[in-house]
Amino acid sequence: MGGLAHYLEDEGIPTTQIALIRKHAEEIKPPRALAVPFELGRPLGAPNEPEFQRRVLRECLELLTRGAGPVLEDFPDEAPGEDPDQEGWTCPVNFAAPVDDVSDEDLVRQALEQEIALLRPWYEESKQNRKGRTNFGISGKSPEEIAAYIAKVLVEQEGAQSPLDDKPPHLAFKHMADDLRYFYTEAAIARPGARVTDVEIANWLWGETTLGKVLVAIRDWAMEAEHPGYKALAPTAMVPTHQRHRTVHG
Repeated sequence: MGGLAHYLEDEGIPTTQIALIRKHAEEIKPPRALAVPFELGRPLGAPNEPEFQRRVLRECLELLTRGAGPVLEDFPDEAPGEDPDQEGWTCPVNFAAPVDDVSDEDLVRQALEQEIALLRPWYEESKQNRKGRTNFGISGKSPEEIAAYIAKVLVEQEGAQSPLDDKPPHLAFKHMADDLRYFYTEAAIARPGARVTDVEIANWLWGETTLGKVLVAIRDWAMEAEHPGYKALAPTAMVPTHQRHRTVHG
C-alpha cells in the first residue's frame, strides 16, 4: 500500500496508512504512516476494544494534516491484553515435552500424531462452537498425513517429494504447515469463555509443542538451503517475527 500511496499523492489525493511492520515503511517511505506495535492481522490492536481502535484510527487520520513527508510516526501504546485480575490462559490439553531428537523421522511423526490425537476433541468442539467454520483444510490432507509429511521434510529436507500433485515441495510444505497450525490453534482456544491473546497462543504453539519445535528446525535448515523455493520462504514465511528468537538465524 505504501507504493500505491505515492501514485495517489501524485494525483492530488492525500493518503495515510497503518504500518504493522515499521521496517517496510522505513524502506518504502509512504507519504504518511503510523507504525503500530501490534500483531500481524490486527492493525487496530485488539478485537472488542472500540475505544482503543478509535484512538488508533484518529492518530492515523491526524497525519493527513501533515505535509507530504515522508512522515512516519509511532503509536505509543501496546494493544490491550487480558484483564489482569483473570488467570492467564492455559491450553486445555497437557502435552508431553517436545521431542529432543528431531533427526528421527518416525519419532517426530509419532510425537506429532500424539499431539493431534489429544487436540482432536477440542478441535471438533471449537468447530462446533463456530457453527462448522474452520480455517483447517486448505491442503486437503488430514492432520496425520500432514504430520507425516512435515516429519519427512524435517529429515529428508530438500529431498522430500511433494504429496500435492499441483504444488512443488516448498509450497506443499507451506500449505500443509499452515493447515496444521490452524488445527492446533483452533483446538487450543476451544474452551468456552477462554480469553486469549495472539501472543499467548503463539508462545504456546512455538514454545511448548513438538509442532513448533519441528517448524523452527525446518526454518533453520531452509535458511541455508540450496532449493530456491525453501530459501525464499524461510526468512519471512515460516516462523512469525515475534517467535524468531527461537531460531538459529533470528
